Amino acid sequence: MVPKASQFDFEWWVVQKRAVYVTAMVLGLSAIVAGASLYVWKYGNPLKSIAARSDSPAGARFMSFEGDVRVVRAATRQVVFANNDIQLYPGDTVQTQADGRARIGMADGSTVVVRPNSTIIIRDNASAEDGKRSNVHVVVDSGQMLVRTEQQSENNKNVIETAKTQTQIAGQTQASFGVNPEGTEEIRVNSGRVDSSNRAGERLSVQGGEYVSVNQSGTMSKPQRLLDVPQAFQPHDLEKIPASSNASASVVLRWQKPQSGVPSYYRVEVATSPFFVPEGKVIERDQLIVTQFEASDLRSGAYFWRVRATAASGQTSDWSEPLKFIVTTQGNNGAEVPVANLSALHLGGNVYIIRGISSPGVTLRVAGREATAANDGSFQIQVSASPSTREVTVLASDSQGNSSQYRVTLIRAS
Repeated sequence: MVPKASQFDFEWWVVQKRAVYVTAMVLGLSAIVAGASLYVWKYGNPLKSIAARSDSPAGARFMSFEGDVRVVRAATRQVVFANNDIQLYPGDTVQTQADGRARIGMADGSTVVVRPNSTIIIRDNASAEDGKRSNVHVVVDSGQMLVRTEQQSENNKNVIETAKTQTQIAGQTQASFGVNPEGTEEIRVNSGRVDSSNRAGERLSVQGGEYVSVNQSGTMSKPQRLLDVPQAFQPHDLEKIPASSNASASVVLRWQKPQSGVPSYYRVEVATSPFFVPEGKVIERDQLIVTQFEASDLRSGAYFWRVRATAASGQTSDWSEPLKFIVTTQGNNGAEVPVANLSALHLGGNVYIIRGISSPGVTLRVAGREATAANDGSFQIQVSASPSTREVTVLASDSQGNSSQYRVTLIRAS
């Protein structure tokens, strides 16, 4: 009988030990729940701020773009082309090629414009408490970027960084930052105020209407009066100029002096591309001291021109907005300008790519945008259209002054 009693006692102890474990777990969980309830009752929900942050924009977004604009993802180093559905996260890089330009909306309501041949990096783009507290940080790695801010609270921070400076942007400010290939930098403040510092700890406040240069060693110059952009006015945009009997034309380009600053000389460029890529430039003239220049021996076709000013200090203005003129020859006016294979590709949001085939050199305009048919006759134009727009009109014009209209249907991808 002794062995049976011993076995019974062992089995009873195992049952009781499990009961002890279960009881301990129940008591522990009860204590945790009670402690959490007491904390929430006394201090509030600790996850409230996380919920608020989840409602804020997850990333910066493209407001508009044209030409070749690329995004390098920080996490994967994957290169993708810009579209309206892409969100830009901290660490992402935006690159514009020679024909690219992009406008990006940030979390604090500010916008940045990335100009051609430029690279920027999104360091931070956070907003919380219904936009009352934000942190925006953008690095200009190369090229030029324009920033515009709205009214800001004291808790909002908008920082632009370059290799040599770091700048805090005040509210209601418009400023541009340039990083040149030779290692120098420029800060232009059109309105508002920025506070800059270099790597040596030197600080400088730059007001609206002022300009600061940064040399290769990182030293900032004293603020000087901003040299404004000269205003091009003749020939006016889309003006048609008839060629002479030898099938060429001489065109006098005229512009107004900058409204702010004292120019020492001007530089004029004429190109067959609105982006003034090197292979498209036909005239480059520098050191002009008068406000006009005669461009001669221009054959029939479409041309774009722009002008900028340089002060005695070496400060250069931004380029004027390109104006387009067309040199026409006596031809069969009223003839049709052929366009074939018209199609519209929906990129996402309200953005479409209009493609087709025409004759080389033909100018195509759609929804305020234009392009020139390439040597093989192909063309593509990126446009924006509202959701209610069902079709757009394509206007084709040649160098003889002929023009034709075509319609292309817009189909939104499901």
